Amino acid sequence: MARIAGIDLPKDKRGVIGLTYIYGIGPTTSHKILTESGVSLDTKVSEWNDDELSAIRNYITTTLKVEGSLRSEVQLNIKRLMDIGCYRGIRHRSGLPLRGQRTKNNSRTRKGKRKTIANKKIATK
Repeated sequence: MARIAGIDLPKDKRGVIGLTYIYGIGPTTSHKILTESGVSLDTKVSEWNDDELSAIRNYITTTLKVEGSLRSEVQLNIKRLMDIGCYRGIRHRSGLPLRGQRTKNNSRTRKGKRKTIANKKIATK
């Protein structure tokens, strides 16, 4: 069982794909990690020996910020934007899209489920 940065990597996948299960590592970064640590890109995670696994683990811990520390840094950045009251911080606070998308029709992912507002009834005399 390959365990790196607190994540159990899937055994049946290639190394390049298996490393992307770690938060903060995408396809490009995983490719770079494997070439820098001298591991073949085509070998599966289950076929890594102890030396290759330790080289990969060492590279990740020394050069990259992944998992918990990266998540906390992102949350601190969002909190900083909200505290200084900039446009992006206000959009974060109100739960609206940040990057200029229109909100009349779309953006349901960010706004949540529709809140139906009933029409006012006309009072009869």
